Amino acid sequence: MQFPDYPFTPQRFAARPGISMSFLDEGPRDGEVIVMLHGNPSWSYYWRHLVLGLRDSYRCIVPDHVGMGLSDKPDDAPSASPQYDYTLQSRIEDVDALLAHLGITGPVTLAVHDWGGMIGFGWALRDPMRIKRLVITNTAAFPLPGSKRFPLRLAMGRDSRLGGWLIRRFNLFARGAARFGTVRALPKDVRAAYADVYNGWDKAISTLRFMQDIPLHAGDRAMPVVQASAQALASYADRPVFIGWGLRDFVFDKHFLAGFRRALPRALVREFDDAGHYVMEDKHEVLVPAIRRFLDANPL
Repeated sequence: MQFPDYPFTPQRFAARPGISMSFLDEGPRDGEVIVMLHGNPSWSYYWRHLVLGLRDSYRCIVPDHVGMGLSDKPDDAPSASPQYDYTLQSRIEDVDALLAHLGITGPVTLAVHDWGGMIGFGWALRDPMRIKRLVITNTAAFPLPGSKRFPLRLAMGRDSRLGGWLIRRFNLFARGAARFGTVRALPKDVRAAYADVYNGWDKAISTLRFMQDIPLHAGDRAMPVVQASAQALASYADRPVFIGWGLRDFVFDKHFLAGFRRALPRALVREFDDAGHYVMEDKHEVLVPAIRRFLDANPL
């Protein structure tokens, strides 16, 4: 496949026996480390403009989560071999294993989007002092705000067998996000780059499992990590934080942005009335230089 504006050579890492992750490792080996974590249904492609804008000086580590992008897409059936458990905890363990594999044991900057926020903040619970800066884009680090209704389009995938079947059979979630996740109309080849990696029943498994793992109730298996992340969030208020937010996101909207503002009152916030969920697509011309200035002004 050809991916516009993605002139990288992804590497691979055995995250689990028989299961490989694809990841980017761009920039000088001795550069300050920026770990960029995508969510669902995107992949490292979401971060391509930021990588291009930072890799001359910063070391950019950008994984495709298992089941996503160019990583392996294993089944999760008990009888499958290899078998993968598509849970938030598994994602956190994969990030930890990748950084250990690369010998990255020191301070990092976390850049997060969508469910990459919960993965990143969940991983940070292991050693919060390693997180020296934060770059936050349309994401969460806490449960669904009480003032926010869970979107019907997500509920159809999370809670409906028919909705789940449609997502895997017709790749509806990735295709829909590529078309409706921005305010600007993406070129056809860019939409294809986001969606085509999930074409096919087997390839779309993670786009559904991510949705089914969203915790809404006390008994949901991801909820303990999400609650712990929420409790820890304000402890990052003493560190440099950049927030770039598309206000026309039907999921991570003003309610989530307000949660970050309350917890991180000193954050530098850029919010955009004319940007959606994929804010780095709508506003990369503005966000990439702004994030670069933020990082340069707040060295580790």
